[in-house]
Amino acid sequence: MTKPLGYYTSHTPGDNSLLDVLQKQYGTSFEKISKREKLAILTVIASDLGCEMEGDCREEIFVMSKEITNRLTISDRTGIMEALIAQIRSF
Repeated sequence: MTKPLGYYTSHTPGDNSLLDVLQKQYGTSFEKISKREKLAILTVIASDLGCEMEGDCREEIFVMSKEITNRLTISDRTGIMEALIAQIRSF
């Protein structure tokens, strides 16, 4: 993340919110969190949000996901993550 947390969220520096605490503890761009830890956070948040959504996933989505993880480069996989996040945010 090259932009500060407030660019992506409703965070206002100094408001003592959870976002403010996270930014103070882990840096304005979460630079004090490793890539592995960031992926763990994404996994937990995505799982939680998925459980809040109505409906089920088609089996082919799980098959496609496995193909993506087995056959694409790290760069392409993170690119897909970025594209999906952008699409999810546009709802």
